[in-house]
Amino acid sequence: MADTHTYEFNITMSCGGCSGVESYDVSLENQTAKVVTALPYDTVLQKIAKTGKKVNSGKADGVDQSVEVAA
Repeated sequence: MADTHTYEFNITMSCGGCSGVESYDVSLENQTAKVVTALPYDTVLQKIAKTGKKVNSGKADGVDQSVEVAA
């Protein structure tokens, strides 16, 4: 079984979630989405970016990460 990670993103958003996401914790007040998954950070970041949301910052297991999405 793959190790799971906790990713936290600061996202400019106006809704409570996106369809197709199995497990997440979204705070509209704090503008954050917390995702627990075995997927790589970049995969989750790309999925969020594809929704058109602006990702302002990101963390993987509490460590700051880049929010630059690979082309």
